[in-house]
Amino acid sequence: MTPSILVTGGAGYIGSLTCVRLIEAGYRPIVLDNFSNSHPAVLARIAQPAPCGRPRSAPRRDPAGPPRPARACRPEPAWATASLRYFNPVGAHPSGQMGEDPPAHDPPGTATPRAEKRMPTRPDTPASAEMHSHRRFNPLNGEWVLVSPQRSTRPWQGQREPLVVGQRLHHDPGCYLCPGNARVTGARNPQYSGTHVFDNDFAALEHAAPIDSEDDPLFRRMGARGRSRVICFTPDHSRSLPELELPALNEVVRTWCIQSAELGASYPWVQVFENKGAMMGCSNPHPHGQIWASSFLPNIALTEDRQQRAYFETHGRALLLDYASRELERSERVVVVNEDWVALVPYWASWPFETLLLPRFAVQQLPQLSDAQQHSLAQIIKALTIAYDNLFECSFPYSMGWHGAPFGAPASPAWQLHAHFYPPLLRSASVRKFMVGFELLAETQRDLTPEQAAQRLRSCQAHYLDRS
Repeated sequence: MTPSILVTGGAGYIGSLTCVRLIEAGYRPIVLDNFSNSHPAVLARIAQPAPCGRPRSAPRRDPAGPPRPARACRPEPAWATASLRYFNPVGAHPSGQMGEDPPAHDPPGTATPRAEKRMPTRPDTPASAEMHSHRRFNPLNGEWVLVSPQRSTRPWQGQREPLVVGQRLHHDPGCYLCPGNARVTGARNPQYSGTHVFDNDFAALEHAAPIDSEDDPLFRRMGARGRSRVICFTPDHSRSLPELELPALNEVVRTWCIQSAELGASYPWVQVFENKGAMMGCSNPHPHGQIWASSFLPNIALTEDRQQRAYFETHGRALLLDYASRELERSERVVVVNEDWVALVPYWASWPFETLLLPRFAVQQLPQLSDAQQHSLAQIIKALTIAYDNLFECSFPYSMGWHGAPFGAPASPAWQLHAHFYPPLLRSASVRKFMVGFELLAETQRDLTPEQAAQRLRSCQAHYLDRS
């Protein structure tokens, strides 16, 4: 059960920042305020749906004074309130200063140590070292990540992404990917009823590109050949992966496997991926992904190949198979799990709600999956993407993709098939994380801890659009 924390004066400036900090720490704040002196912007935020579900109700405004908290706002019998105090929002006082309301506004409250005993170790407690800045090592790429949970309450006055609202069409006559429509080149899509794969009209890799090279140490160049394909997940323009029925999602997984085998017969690297949402640079809203096959191993593939082989040489076991087993034992970063797969927020995650999808059995490439394993994969992808959508009650943007052992040679036992999900959202559907400054010039950094991110994702189950 998500722990609840009572926030008195939660509609004020300080109270609202406190609520943000608690939400990001994985708590469910209960706002207690008479709303007699609240900032309009704060009230507008309170009216929005909560991150993991809609609020039950807001307390009624009481002209005679603050509501009586002790009996009205107990979410469970063991609840205990702290001393109640109300705060001014910015601009509520002519001085423009933040601070306490006049003493006459202070309602009588109760103070008890029981409330503090019910809370986990506080971030400012020296014993809780992981709630202060620290670094975590990523054994999959050999790099460190700076974690700064103490920054999670910093105010945000930066860019906010526009929210996409409006009616969703099942078939868009102007969409280049919908069945029967003409693409930008003039070619016409068939009236497909399941998945549909075709060569990208604007391919990043050419199968007949020159293969000449240049060996100058400062101006090295090599030819790059390959194929770029598009996979339409469904004919329905309005349904993304979490909204597909399981048979349709199972067909997507099967198509990934078939295409990987076909392209892997000619190229050493096959990259299956999806960019979902305009925030991730997706040029068309129709549910689709891409498959690029290359004549070379890309940088990240080379790094993961090196790291997994080094771990196997030292320990005699696959890195990611060991890692999945250890994470299942600890469970604190696990989001969803079934008999074959586990989705978790990795210990070394860079993005706020990044996840790693791992098989619980030894497998190196997508084409090696059995029908039953493909089916259980479809199940866990649906569960994970539903959790993403529910987090901020939006069609959650991300880039995701599969990494497996290179083709063309016997698959190394050091390799383990896995998928990365990299969502950009930080604290709401309109606020994203930017990899800038220190992260571009020095080292990747995050605020929300992976454990907090996993806890928030775990609490989001049935798709919010299906709730009655």
